[in-house]
Amino acid sequence: MSAAAATPPPAPHDWAALAADIRRWGRALGFEEIGIADTDLAVEERRLLDWLAAGRHGAMDYMARHGATRARPAELVPGTLRVITARLNCRPPAARASEAVLADPTKAYIARYALGRDYHKVMRAKLQRLADRIEQSIGEFGYRVFTDSAPVLEVALAAKSGLGWQGKHTLLLTRDAGSWFFLGEIYTDLPLPQTPPQTGHCGSCRACIDICPTGAIVAPWELDARRCISYLTIELPGSIPEELRPLIGNRVYGCDDCQLCCPWNRFAQDATEPAFAVREGLDDADLVALFAWTEAEFSARLAGTAIRRIGYERWSRNLAVGLGNAPHGDAVAAALAARAHDPSALVRQHVAWARARQATRQRGDH
Repeated sequence: MSAAAATPPPAPHDWAALAADIRRWGRALGFEEIGIADTDLAVEERRLLDWLAAGRHGAMDYMARHGATRARPAELVPGTLRVITARLNCRPPAARASEAVLADPTKAYIARYALGRDYHKVMRAKLQRLADRIEQSIGEFGYRVFTDSAPVLEVALAAKSGLGWQGKHTLLLTRDAGSWFFLGEIYTDLPLPQTPPQTGHCGSCRACIDICPTGAIVAPWELDARRCISYLTIELPGSIPEELRPLIGNRVYGCDDCQLCCPWNRFAQDATEPAFAVREGLDDADLVALFAWTEAEFSARLAGTAIRRIGYERWSRNLAVGLGNAPHGDAVAAALAARAHDPSALVRQHVAWARARQATRQRGDH
């Protein structure tokens, strides 16, 4: 892979024509849209530093370590002049309706983007093929591919490049596809013409703010990750705060509530990428069944998925919380009792909480 600092300045080209070719090549690779942004993220940098200073990144120390580098593409990859942005639909076709799974507390709700193959691998491969196609056309150039894999302000760059606007839930929105898509970038030294940004269309709507189960969207465009279910079930390595566990419900990996309620997502389209099809029946799985998996089963059945990245311990922790929130029943009680002496102290702690919650519920039933 080329590095932007390792190549001489690119030879003169018809940059507008090349930009049009890049968009065409990107769509041929399956991307829904391609944009081009400059590297000026000064406004976003100030917001990022304020967010970090408020501690809203929680245990994601890597965000603080990289600091302003996230907002300075040319510092992350020297020589960067433009960022080619891409979006790829992620909602798996034929998955059971999210609302139906959320309404059934015996089921495990998994964020729809994670039901198929790990998007990092799919997006990165497609972006690399796009970079290779550019190189075939113009020769060697400086670039680096990113897919949620480095300190990159993905939403800000996508918004600058015209792929959409940042919604009040902080995700990217677009009028013709809502927000059910992945984002990826190619940092490059090519002086390509920029694509114009879109105007925002959230208006007075606050559906995403009001629906958030834990109140993580503290104000329009302001997310406190420490309360976000996606953070709590994926990024947080330790114990989930007890006061937030009941609010998580049956969400065991991520959360889609702010997207499910968004009016713009009535225009969302299913993924056409076969890799994002549902695996292992994860769109409609029982909490009890998943909690019975051994670590070997977890590793084998979730190989190649984004879920496997959190590891068996966090997966079990999350499922224990889901079981604690489930209706009382013999199957739930037996599942929790079977792992009361789990080798992991973290899992044992959450199982103990879940069993106590179930016991309280049982007494209430009688």
